[in-house]
Amino acid sequence: MPTCRRKRVVLKEPSAELLKAVKSDPNRQVFYLHTTGEIFETYEEYAARMSFYRLRQFQCEVTGKSGLDYFQALDSERQEALTLHSRFPEPLKSAVLKAVQWRMYPATVLLHLLAKSQLEVVGRLDHLVEAVYDRFKDRYFKGEFVIVDLAGTKFQARVERVYPPKYSDANARDSFQETALNALEAEKPHSIGGDLKISLQESVDQDGPHNYYYWVKLLELEKDKGHEKGKGKASVDKPDGKLVGSLVEVQSAMMSRDRLAFSKSILRRFIRDCVDRDAAVASPWTVKPILAARYGVDSVMPEETRKGVEDIKKGEIDKRKKAWEDKEGPPSKKQKKMTAAQEEKAKAAAAAAEKKERDARDKAEKQRLAKEEAERLAAEKKKKKPIRYPTEDLDVRLTDKDKKAGVRLQRPVANRAILPFNEVPGVFEAFLMAWNFLVVYGQPLHLSVFTLDEFEQAIRHSISDLPCALLAEVHSTLVYNLRTVPFVRHSLLLSLLKHKEDQEQTDQEDDMPYGVSMDTLTTAMADVGNNWERVPLRFSEGREGWEEAVVGCLKDHANLTNFPQIRSILTKLLFAPEHDDDSGSAASGSRSASPSSTTLKVQASPRERYYCLSPEERVFILSFMCNLAISSKAIHTHMESCEEQLTALRKEKIEVNRLKKQHLEEMNNLMGEAKEEPSASNGTGEDVTMQDLSDLSDISEARPKSLGHSKEREAARAKQASIKQAMAEHRRLDEEVLKLDRRLEGIERDFRKLLGGVRVKPLGRDRFYNRIWWFDGMGAASLVGSGGMAQYGTGRIFIQGASEFDLDLLSQREEDNLEERRLEEEGEDGTLKSNEWAVYSDVEEVDDFLAWLNPKGQRELALKNTITRWLPHIAAGMKKRIMDLTSNAKNTDTRRSARTKAAGVDLSREPYMLWTNRKAINAS
Repeated sequence: MPTCRRKRVVLKEPSAELLKAVKSDPNRQVFYLHTTGEIFETYEEYAARMSFYRLRQFQCEVTGKSGLDYFQALDSERQEALTLHSRFPEPLKSAVLKAVQWRMYPATVLLHLLAKSQLEVVGRLDHLVEAVYDRFKDRYFKGEFVIVDLAGTKFQARVERVYPPKYSDANARDSFQETALNALEAEKPHSIGGDLKISLQESVDQDGPHNYYYWVKLLELEKDKGHEKGKGKASVDKPDGKLVGSLVEVQSAMMSRDRLAFSKSILRRFIRDCVDRDAAVASPWTVKPILAARYGVDSVMPEETRKGVEDIKKGEIDKRKKAWEDKEGPPSKKQKKMTAAQEEKAKAAAAAAEKKERDARDKAEKQRLAKEEAERLAAEKKKKKPIRYPTEDLDVRLTDKDKKAGVRLQRPVANRAILPFNEVPGVFEAFLMAWNFLVVYGQPLHLSVFTLDEFEQAIRHSISDLPCALLAEVHSTLVYNLRTVPFVRHSLLLSLLKHKEDQEQTDQEDDMPYGVSMDTLTTAMADVGNNWERVPLRFSEGREGWEEAVVGCLKDHANLTNFPQIRSILTKLLFAPEHDDDSGSAASGSRSASPSSTTLKVQASPRERYYCLSPEERVFILSFMCNLAISSKAIHTHMESCEEQLTALRKEKIEVNRLKKQHLEEMNNLMGEAKEEPSASNGTGEDVTMQDLSDLSDISEARPKSLGHSKEREAARAKQASIKQAMAEHRRLDEEVLKLDRRLEGIERDFRKLLGGVRVKPLGRDRFYNRIWWFDGMGAASLVGSGGMAQYGTGRIFIQGASEFDLDLLSQREEDNLEERRLEEEGEDGTLKSNEWAVYSDVEEVDDFLAWLNPKGQRELALKNTITRWLPHIAAGMKKRIMDLTSNAKNTDTRRSARTKAAGVDLSREPYMLWTNRKAINAS
């Protein structure tokens, strides 16, 4: 049976109500778990149990393998059991199981059972295995396969006959008749030696294994695994090989078993698989009923064993009773016999004393309990186990001390109103993901980088007379990319016709968006974009014809299932209003106009009608095309290249860190030497000064001293030179460390760029599982431009509300005031719904958000560390974006004031209109 945390898994029994339903309601629907045979009344119970079984916390009881689910552990146990039972000698199974049945004490205490009236329980399986192994290692049974050693030559053999000690005479064995074989088998060899009730020595004395004789049939020579190839065949030609097939008489000293069939480990696994033992005191080992019936093991407990179990239980009770009496104190001395009056008087006195004592005892008990309770509460308050941080974020609450210290309680409110296209659910997310795809995979798409603000302005561009190069390049590169993605020709047409058939079968009326019927739309579609996969969209020609190519691409890739808005979008692309005033209203791209409020009658070209699409519809088209382009070969090749470069960067980072550590160690050594040398030179300088100041009149004595002074000066100059050299080396190493630090920063930026080409991950999650995103510096974009100038893509930090899965995790927490806490710590305006987006656009907002994050929580600690690491680039990008927006606004006001006509702003000088694709291929 598989175990979970070292305890066997207990299967659930059917409830009493379900058992009654077998008779009262036999057709009742239940949920049945086939593997375990468990029955559940509700699906919730079944699913909960199945989820429990699927957890990887179970262990195979036979092999000890852990980290498995219940079914894997059960399958492992079954496979091991099959292997074990196939290897273990079949004739030995019955003898071993009979020997261990009802065993509860070692054989060494058997002689003392009657004298002591006490049994010693075999609580450990190892002791039982040792006893069984010692008994049966030299005892063999009929039908066993053994290894026989005949004068150094080993044979594989099978036991044919077993002669007990009474056949020790060779003549008796030779004269034994074949007709008496039944009588020989009925004697049950090793019946005394295999009995664990007697000691090992007694079993040897009464039924010694060395007194048995065995007739074995030699089957083949034992293969020596240590010999080289080719020698096994030569051994068959030996004279010993002629003995194969003959019947030989041997004793136990000449026999042995294969270690794969019989050893202590194999025996232990066999016994553990076949026997069981209750947890109660003095419970004996019992063979499982199904195996006991199969191998003829008695399943009724002998009277002697039962009596021994009762004696042990009684002894345990007496032992506990004696311990209790010793605790209460010795019994009082026996008093002399009193008269009736004395007895009456003594009883009254005893009753009064007993009442007084009982009252005093009750009072003392109450005082003691009150004191213990007070001490317990004080000890719990004093010795309360401290929480180890970081821990689960929702378990961290701000204390009054934190609030008094000025810790920020409420998260700064992120702005939702300034997000583009955020009025319609899901549009902003699709817009953001489309921009991220186009920027990250700018290299394989041959597309230059552009900011999110420029992309937004291009999406909102609605003047057909002033084409937008950014829109043309984005759509053209996606069309080129989707030519390599498999598609179904006329898939949209087939989907529309199938939808029409379904409407006719169900008698539904066609809603006719913008007043265009299904037949009219399919007719108009037939002549547009048919050659989209071959038409050249040349950069030098301004990508002329990209609108028709987009329509052709949608015709072959889209259908009503993967692009539900495709019919209304194509209707607006292929049809125009009848009057010019209607055309002007449609060109405004107002979201208030519904497909039924405007009627389109005149067939038009997509080139004229694209700028009449609303920004949301353009986002839908780009999002659909980007999702398809992910599966293209160029994108996959780029991902694999990014993976290879990431591996190279990891190796380079390890090498750079190693060099940096080596340089720092060398700098520390140089600093240590520099500190030691000045101290030594200072001491020498003092001696030199004292000697210079000495007034020596004897010239004969002055010469040796002057010579010593010159040597000291030379030593001092040498030390000074070495110090200068060490300082120069220290400065050189310091410069090398600075270079390595700059390289590590570059590696981090390159790592972020390449990782964005493989997968886009958020910076982290806060305590309420809101995801924090920063999209700058990924893929083809860079955080630092030429000359070290900061660059940005979005220049903002985005917050996405928790997913449905995370919200389920929050709801499972046993915290009643979770919603109140969210309102308190996020604010009513700051609480985000599932997958709802908001943004921080200013550095001060990011600083306030960092101050709100609590590093005691696991998620917020990781998030705070990540934001802090990238904060210089985040802040630089935000400031650069604000400067650009301010500069563009000033330029716009200047141009507007310089105009003499009220015709509007010159859009051709807007940043998104000045964008140029420097990565475009001229041939395309």
